[in-house]
Amino acid sequence: MDLSGVSAIVTGGASGLGGATAEALAGAGAKVAIWDLNEEKGREHAATLGGAFFPVNVSSEDSVAEALAGTVSAHGTPSVLVNCAGIAIGEKTVGKNGPHRLESYRKVLDVNLVGTFNCIRLVAVEMEKNAPQADGERGVIINTASVAAYEGQIGQAAYAASKGGVVGMTLPVARDLMNAGIRCNTIAPGIFWTPMMAGMDQKVQDALAAMVPFPKRLGRPDEFASLAMEICRNTMINGAVIRLDGAIRMQPK
Repeated sequence: MDLSGVSAIVTGGASGLGGATAEALAGAGAKVAIWDLNEEKGREHAATLGGAFFPVNVSSEDSVAEALAGTVSAHGTPSVLVNCAGIAIGEKTVGKNGPHRLESYRKVLDVNLVGTFNCIRLVAVEMEKNAPQADGERGVIINTASVAAYEGQIGQAAYAASKGGVVGMTLPVARDLMNAGIRCNTIAPGIFWTPMMAGMDQKVQDALAAMVPFPKRLGRPDEFASLAMEICRNTMINGAVIRLDGAIRMQPK
């Protein structure tokens, strides 16, 4: 896909993996809309990119529909959707305080899995309206899963289930949208430096980095963004889930 001048949406684009991806898309000439709950950081980042910001709860149909209408009005029909919005709650199936809270399990799935699909289904309707580019392509969707989808650690039942769902729906969605010329792929990152990681003790960060076979460090947001950009540009990448993890295979804890 030629990204110059196209309308692109990045959920969770105020910072971290989404923030880096929004920056990369803007650098390639795309008109970027950041969808995020963090209004202060979201507006600030959008302003630096010459883009637009919309406060969005991805699990809400009304919230996504409103932001989508605003994005179309500001930048035109979207050709790119990158789903980076997500949350993580650490809780054992049975812990010291009893069984895993059902409300927290549902919340993680609602944001990470239902929220991702909610954005896909609504944005794809608009993407279908685009004039086709080379190979008849009208849009590209990139989701964010995690290596936890394959090797969830202790306390990650909810998170791993939500990311496993994202992995599992990637190919069916790609097949659903093939006749419209819309691709769907997913990136499954390993241990990456994010604002959440920055709040951890340096010793903890070093221990996590040492778990990576090579390179022995945390992944950088710009490396996630780089892969997202290649997925956008390479039309043959479709229905794929790509691990971006330095060959790590997570241990139980």
